Amino acid sequence: MGARGAAGGGAAYFLGFLGAAVYYIQAASGFWWGVVGFLKALVWPAFLVYALLSFLHA
Repeated sequence: MGARGAAGGGAAYFLGFLGAAVYYIQAASGFWWGVVGFLKALVWPAFLVYALLSFLHA
């Protein structure tokens, strides 16, 4: 398929990161909680996979 079809995952991850960053930063009660929220937005897929596996009792 080539490199043209490979960018879809990156775009989806970026939009997910952007949404998670906005959510976590808006929920922050101070500057450092906003920094923590930004860091959490970077690793949100890990939280998602953990919750999914916990739900499936894997």
